[in-house]
Amino acid sequence: MGDLLGNTIRFGVADDVLAAGEGIETVLSLSFVLRLLPMTAALSANHLAAMLLPSGLRRLYVARDDDAAGDAVQEALTRRAEEVGVEAIPLSPRLGDFNEDLHTFGHKALRAALRLQLVREDVVRFLHSSSVAAE
Repeated sequence: MGDLLGNTIRFGVADDVLAAGEGIETVLSLSFVLRLLPMTAALSANHLAAMLLPSGLRRLYVARDDDAAGDAVQEALTRRAEEVGVEAIPLSPRLGDFNEDLHTFGHKALRAALRLQLVREDVVRFLHSSSVAAE
């Protein structure tokens, strides 16, 4: 398969805001609620920490898992993003990851939890528009 470190699986085209998660299940769970927010999935915590940041990015949401690897990824990716002028904001699940949150609590509860973690302008831009399409 070649050298995968730094590469991710893209869902949508990144513009100025992007959400990045450790795995495909996490990102698909988030995209169920935030349909318009471009996202990318890494293949592991190490791959997420090493992801290549797209040019033009100004805000990166780090969809972290609630474990030691998630803590390390958030710290490493936040540091790298801020070094190049990108605001990094963690998205934290209530349980182990966002897939578990979606299955346990449902999409309305996940939407409510994410509303509290997104920057206000992104709530309007991605959450409100997405919720209309999902209902």
